[in-house]
Amino acid sequence: MRHPSHDSEIDRLKENVSCATVLERIGGWRLDAKESTRGALKYRRGKWKILIVNHDQHGWWNPLGEERGDCFALVQYLRPDLNFGQARCMLRALAGVTPSWPAVPCYRRGRSSPRPAAARWAAGERLSPASLAWRYLADERRIPAAILASAAEHDAIRQGSYGTPWFAHRDHAGRLTGIEARGPAYRGFLRGGTKSLFRFRLDATAERVRVAVFEAPIDALSLAAVETASDPALAARTLYVATGGGIGPGTDKALAQICIEVSRRSGTVAIATDNDAAGNRHATRIETLARRRGVSFEQTRPPKPFNDWNDQLRAAAR
Repeated sequence: MRHPSHDSEIDRLKENVSCATVLERIGGWRLDAKESTRGALKYRRGKWKILIVNHDQHGWWNPLGEERGDCFALVQYLRPDLNFGQARCMLRALAGVTPSWPAVPCYRRGRSSPRPAAARWAAGERLSPASLAWRYLADERRIPAAILASAAEHDAIRQGSYGTPWFAHRDHAGRLTGIEARGPAYRGFLRGGTKSLFRFRLDATAERVRVAVFEAPIDALSLAAVETASDPALAARTLYVATGGGIGPGTDKALAQICIEVSRRSGTVAIATDNDAAGNRHATRIETLARRRGVSFEQTRPPKPFNDWNDQLRAAAR
């Protein structure tokens, strides 16, 4: 039976030891200040290893794995040879010690021109069950393997740096215009390209009579999974597209071209944005565009209390 004083010491150490300090003093990790926020400090060791410190430095997690916890779990993650008692002894020396915030060395020489999107995409790793991007989308986001396999077959997703999923933005002719990165440690649109639309189809041979428009590619894949299970014929006839957030000139043009095509086929645009203020603004803009082109449209929102389609998919998978 553990003595009560031991429990109180454990609680004190959890409160007084910074996980950032543990990383610096025990693991030799360095802060990536450019990719850190006040609530999420990104630490790196070498090229491929990343850990995020959160909860006011009292917690941490591995964006490329499943490990997470407090300072005790962190010591044992960094030093698996230590038992709990040995980890506690090590943490005693770090109580109250402020991180020194060593920065990741910067190797850039001047401001170079960004690589073209096509070149970056070609250098990305093909999506496969062995890739970190697949594991993240399957394990964390609960995207079914069949959906990911279809996305890989049509080259809609690849793996980029640090295992981050890359989503292809393509124009109406299918040409790659840019790359949207959305992963646990980074999200944004890569330099060297322009936004158009992320596009995903389950069946390239089926007649396309419905287009579902989302804000994020992961939500597009999520509704594709939901509809494949509930109405596979509808899913086969649907083009799932995502704007990647804001609608710029390239996205506006791509949506207009889609509306023209859908109108010719007497099809429907399904507005599938999030259940929040940003989603409402997004939906209004898409609805205005559809009305201007004389296209039939419908509102397809995730059922409450879910904010987006991936929330619903993950809840169903629990």
